[in-house]
Amino acid sequence: MKGLIQRVKSARVEVSEVVVGEIQQGILVLLGVEKHDTDAGAIRLAERIASYRIFADSNDKMNLDVRDIGGSVLVVSQFTLAADTGKGRRPSFSNAGSPSEAQRLYHVFCDAMRAQGVPVQTGQFAADMQVHLINDGPVTFQLSV
Repeated sequence: MKGLIQRVKSARVEVSEVVVGEIQQGILVLLGVEKHDTDAGAIRLAERIASYRIFADSNDKMNLDVRDIGGSVLVVSQFTLAADTGKGRRPSFSNAGSPSEAQRLYHVFCDAMRAQGVPVQTGQFAADMQVHLINDGPVTFQLSV
């Protein structure tokens, strides 16, 4: 499981021009599920992201996590993160989890984020989404389990 996280001032996701999820300051998580991923991995990744210190303290050092700043998380499914781009001119998605299992693990991840005390908004799984964000920094990291 891979999570591409971006520190944002705000973010929203739209489906058919309707806002389905929106946050102010916090983290946008693009979540990719692979074949071998498990519930334990989804829970571990949620714990890591909730406690990942990417927000500035009073000394302008990255010492605060999303809970420390009272922020939220917007989780968007992103199967292209599971792509193999090692050769050729077109990505292979043979490592991506099946749609039904990926959707299940997406929900496990979101529930695990909520269990960490983080307010969570979501996109719509497998939809054609438009993601709007104001990246803060920019600060972007890829985490995986």
